[in-house]
Amino acid sequence: QVQLVESGGGSVQAGGSLRLSCAASGRTFSSYAMGWFRQAPGKEREFVSFIEKSGGRTRYGDSVKGRFAISRDNAKNTVYLQMNSLKPEDTAVYYCAGGLNVYYYSGWDVSGKYDYWGQGTQVTVSS
Repeated sequence: QVQLVESGGGSVQAGGSLRLSCAASGRTFSSYAMGWFRQAPGKEREFVSFIEKSGGRTRYGDSVKGRFAISRDNAKNTVYLQMNSLKPEDTAVYYCAGGLNVYYYSGWDVSGKYDYWGQGTQVTVSS
C-alpha cells in the first residue's frame, strides 16, 4: 500500500510559478512510475506529466510542454512538478499518481493504469 500526499498548490497570477510536491509513504517508491494529472471543474481528468521509476525519462501533455518539469527524488520518496509560465487555463486540482505497471511506452497517460492517487491540491491562476 502506498499513500500519496500532494502539497504546494495555491493561487498565483498568470506568468507565475508553483512547485508541487507529492510525498509517498512506504519503502517501495522507486518501484512506481509516477504521474501528475489535473481536473478542472466540469472537465475530464487530464494527463499532465509522467516520470519513469528511475527518473530517467519523462513525458508531458501537449498543453504543458516547455512550461512544466517533473522530477523525482527516490531517496526522499517524493515527486515534484515545477510549473512555470502559468496560465489561467492551468487552474485545476492537481493529483499525483503512482503505477506499478506504467511505463514510458505504455499506460503513461492513462489514469486507469495508475494504482494509487493523492487527494489533490488546488492550483488557481488568475489573469
